Amino acid sequence: MTTAPETLTSPRLLWTTIGAFALIFLGAFEALAVTTIMPIVTKDLDGESLYSVAFASTLAASVVGTVIAGGWADRRGPSRPLVAAVSVFLVGLLVSGFATDMITFVVGRFLQGFGSGAVNVCLYVVVARIYPAALHPKIFAVFAAAWVLPSLVGPPVAGVVAETISWHWVFLGVGVLVLVAAGTIFPALKALWISDASTGVPGNTISVIWAVIVATGVVLISVAREIAGANAWWLAGAALVVVIVAIRSLVPKGTLLVKRGLPATIFLRGAVAAAFFSTEVYLPYQLIEVYKLPVGLAGVILTVGAISWAVGSAAQGRIDDRMSHDTVMRVGASILLAGIAVQFVSAFLVLSPFVAASGWLLAGLGMGLVFPRISTLVLAYSTERDQGFNSAAMSNMDTTGSATSIAFAGLIFYAVGGGSFAAVMAFTTVLAVVAFLVSLRVRTPSAAPAGD
Repeated sequence: MTTAPETLTSPRLLWTTIGAFALIFLGAFEALAVTTIMPIVTKDLDGESLYSVAFASTLAASVVGTVIAGGWADRRGPSRPLVAAVSVFLVGLLVSGFATDMITFVVGRFLQGFGSGAVNVCLYVVVARIYPAALHPKIFAVFAAAWVLPSLVGPPVAGVVAETISWHWVFLGVGVLVLVAAGTIFPALKALWISDASTGVPGNTISVIWAVIVATGVVLISVAREIAGANAWWLAGAALVVVIVAIRSLVPKGTLLVKRGLPATIFLRGAVAAAFFSTEVYLPYQLIEVYKLPVGLAGVILTVGAISWAVGSAAQGRIDDRMSHDTVMRVGASILLAGIAVQFVSAFLVLSPFVAASGWLLAGLGMGLVFPRISTLVLAYSTERDQGFNSAAMSNMDTTGSATSIAFAGLIFYAVGGGSFAAVMAFTTVLAVVAFLVSLRVRTPSAAPAGD
């Protein structure tokens, strides 16, 4: 009798799928909610001077969290670090939710970033350990949807809660939901917890030190304009050099040289994140300032990109083996490049906002195709001894690429003509070109061994 193939909703995987989706959704919801309510928080806590730090500290902490969780997962399996990561994330939500001054709030944000980054890495390792390889594109499509859906509901829900109840409950409410999500996934991980044992992979304190250095560099780049003024370019450039030197120890050998195989795949994660998210930050700003669109309508255009991202993720999950990983990523990278190039042309020629919306639909579709397949391919290259390390490397390239590109886009915006959207979009288009070129170096394991 032929056994039916497993699906994401098979009894063995159902609660893990639900719990993982919920944890990623809540992490993304919290990140977007904070963006919406931060002006209210800083005013209430008299902390306008720490506005940027509240964001930069979260990004920095996530880098350290991913490295620590990745190494721990490689040594002892993903279940224990996942419990610890969820606990830290929950404590961070409570600290921010009960904060009565800005310093305490920033500490909570730091803990949230640490926990959220660690949760994501642990979930990648959970996927590698318990989901069949054939389901990896599908589960990562689910993860992508968990990241995208909060962009549709997060900002309005957070705004309503902050205005009708209190901004404190944006964090405390998410904390309650995190407990529920943890309750769904932890019983499903019971067997994994029992089977987890030491793999003989040694701890690496040096990696944590390098992660702290990367995090510090990311923070300095993010706040360079605020703290250095006219010398911002010098500070950002020096910090970027430090980040590049430090991150070499946190990614597979050959990543910064874009060697074929796994190194190029991990570099691609940082390249597409840099191109997409630095464009996303300035697109609504352009629509409001240049085209005088209402804030709500500008947000709708971003929602178009979020929806097309979800569509692309679902599409790549259904392709299965009919198209190789590297082919999917090249197609996705080319669509992403086309979408971002439309933003440059639109900004340079001041075309209709409908043109910008059409381009953003393409960019979202490209990201939907690329992002889940990168995760799938990274796990395909990994063994139980390095699943955590490789997943952490992928996440760190994502965070570092997006944070540094957004920071440099800001420097360009204010340096060229006192606020040039065309200059910013030219910069992000160059990043998209780099991403497409890197996609040409990606190979599936069956086509070529890692690092050939």
